[in-house]
Amino acid sequence: MIEALISGKLHGEPAQKIARTGKPYVTARVRAHAGEGDVFVNVIAFSQAACEALLALSEGDAVALAGTLTPKAWIDKEGTARPALDLVASHVLTAYHVTRKRKALERRPRAPHETQLPPDAQPYTRHDEFDEAGPLDF
Repeated sequence: MIEALISGKLHGEPAQKIARTGKPYVTARVRAHAGEGDVFVNVIAFSQAACEALLALSEGDAVALAGTLTPKAWIDKEGTARPALDLVASHVLTAYHVTRKRKALERRPRAPHETQLPPDAQPYTRHDEFDEAGPLDF
């Protein structure tokens, strides 16, 4: 078993299926950049949180997944062996999660020591001085 963290873009729409036991699961394919090319990662998720996160995404959406990885190979139409990976996703992180966490932090009540900035301190902004594109808004 290999514990892995991969990131890439969804290739196709995630699909919800039902196992023989009646338990739902979700499958998806992710195209991840690997070296000089891309590799497809076949993803399956069983946990409710991971399934819901995958189903909220559409083709082309960026995603990061953590879980158990199994390397495989497949043969294309020309007879060339191609790498593939199977991932049982235990955790899914998307840009939606980042935005939701950021908004939750902005809404949370401030402790007394957090509300008083030193006289020379600048208030927090959502971009740094090197960012030419402006604030990060998802």
